[in-house]
Amino acid sequence: MIATATAASRWLDDAAAVIARVAETQADGIETASHWCADAIAADGLVHLFGTGHSRIPVEEMFPRYGSYPGFNPIVELSMTFHTQVVGANGQRQAMFIERMPGLAEVILSNFRFGPADVMMVFSASGLTAVPVEMAAGARARGLRVIAVTSVAQSMSAEPEPAAGRRLLDVADLVLDVCSPDADATVTLDGLDTPVGPVSTVGAVAIVNAIKARTAELLVERGAMPPVITRASEVGAERSRALFDAAYREHARRLARAIDQQGGG
Repeated sequence: MIATATAASRWLDDAAAVIARVAETQADGIETASHWCADAIAADGLVHLFGTGHSRIPVEEMFPRYGSYPGFNPIVELSMTFHTQVVGANGQRQAMFIERMPGLAEVILSNFRFGPADVMMVFSASGLTAVPVEMAAGARARGLRVIAVTSVAQSMSAEPEPAAGRRLLDVADLVLDVCSPDADATVTLDGLDTPVGPVSTVGAVAIVNAIKARTAELLVERGAMPPVITRASEVGAERSRALFDAAYREHARRLARAIDQQGGG
């Protein structure tokens, strides 16, 4: 008997296809991004990561979690990424409103002192709203190389919002395409006129983990690899705790110079 494809199996096929497209089309960009990240981390700098909405997910995928290491600085604003409360106080309506506010990115950037080797990576599936676009532009104006992780199809399917004025991909030094379609969701169902099952996060997470792995490879080659947070099942409880503490101390050391208490950016 031939099994009928369900919506679940169709989504899994679509997700696998996105990863395959990322591997096929983004390899050169991932290689370039990895070299930039390795250069920054080896020079005692930081790779700053920013995303709003569900683009917070790949930010947190980079650090801190098992299999990750210091050198990546996640910048996450809860006002634009807190999705548990959908309505009411701290609800989704407010989050979507705030990420469209011009000028907010400059306020966020003013909290940090950026070094000459630092890199900024900005995540936004659409790349059309003010805060991600201005984060990229503000970082670039400060001399940082900027990597945009976005869906080119989504970005080109609509005009930038007036407050943004341009697309994220227009203000980046390097664009990495998450290879999701303009609707993001891919599964269509009989009796439902709207697709379900987004795939942009799959592409973004694949990209950042590829960068994380390749950057580590480059750092090992240079003798500049920071400690990796690793599960006790892999290295034993004592070494797992030691690696955890060492990674957090190293992150704190790097971040200490990046916190701008003068508010000058």
